[in-house]
This record gives sequence, C-alpha cells and structure tokens, in this order.
Amino acid sequence: MISELERRMSSAFDVVHKDFSGLRTGRASSSLLESIVVESYGNRVPINQVGNINVPESQLLTVQVWDESMAPAVEKAIRESGLGLNPATAGNLIRVPIPELSEERRHELAKVASKYAEQGRIAIRNVRRDGMEQIKSMEKDSEISKDEAHRLHEEVQKLTDQFIKKVDDALSSKEQDILKV
Repeated sequence: MISELERRMSSAFDVVHKDFSGLRTGRASSSLLESIVVESYGNRVPINQVGNINVPESQLLTVQVWDESMAPAVEKAIRESGLGLNPATAGNLIRVPIPELSEERRHELAKVASKYAEQGRIAIRNVRRDGMEQIKSMEKDSEISKDEAHRLHEEVQKLTDQFIKKVDDALSSKEQDILKV
C-alpha cells in the first residue's frame, strides 16, 4: 500500500517538474516548446512529432520540420502558444529567438511557478488523504491492529512531508532560475 502511495505522489511531483520545465527562464531550452501542439493533417500532435527541437545558442531554439509543408502550421502554433515567442521560418527550419525577460514578466512567471507547485502539493495531499482513509477502513474492518494503523499513518505522513519538501525545493530552484538576471 505504501509503495502505491509513493508511486502516486512521485507521479504528482513529476507533473510539477514537467510544468516547471515549460516555464521560460530567459535561456533557451527545448522543453519550452515540448508542450506546444500542432495541427497536422487534421490531428493535433506534439511539436516533437513533426520535427526536431534544437538549442544552437543560449538565446535561440530551432525546429527542423521533417515535412516542409508543416512549417507554417508549426510557426503558427509557436506564435499562438502564449509564450511570447516570434518564430521565423526559412524552408523547413524555424528559428525561435528567446527574448530577454522583463522584470515584470519574471515576477509573473514566478507566480505561475508557485501556482504549479501548489497544484502539486494539493495532488500529494489528496494521495495522502486517500491513504489515510484506506488505513482507517482497514482498521475498521479489523484487517490491521490499532498499532499497525498508527505506524502506517506516520509512514504516510512522513512520505507526504518528503514529497512536499521536494516540490518546495523544486519551486525554490525554479524561482531562482526565473528571477536571476
């Protein structure tokens, strides 16, 4: 049971980590574009399924589109992604310069990071609540003793505290990354 709760908490943390990787920090990172979805032949697919994302410089991303006819759709998807990026297409290569972030934009991104972290904490606490209810149910049905239930409650709480700390540490690191000039 504990290993199942740990797996669920770990996946909640992974979601937070993935959300953080999509936040701009002023430096080019291929993960910045990975959440973008492109309209491809009537289907919506992730950008990495229509081309390769590269980071040739610290302030530049490139997308090498495999099918040149997809370049306009990829450029449009990047432009409309809400990331504030302005791509330029040359054949099947799309250049995406990463502009410097303004102080105001850095603070907005730090707030977004905080929101992602809080969503992660809530998800972890929900897993904790499920585990605690499961323990109470097992105790009520006489599957485990009171002492065993108490021990499991403490174990679940310790696990929760570990994952909440991981989220907090990741948030702190991401905020430093975002706010660093």
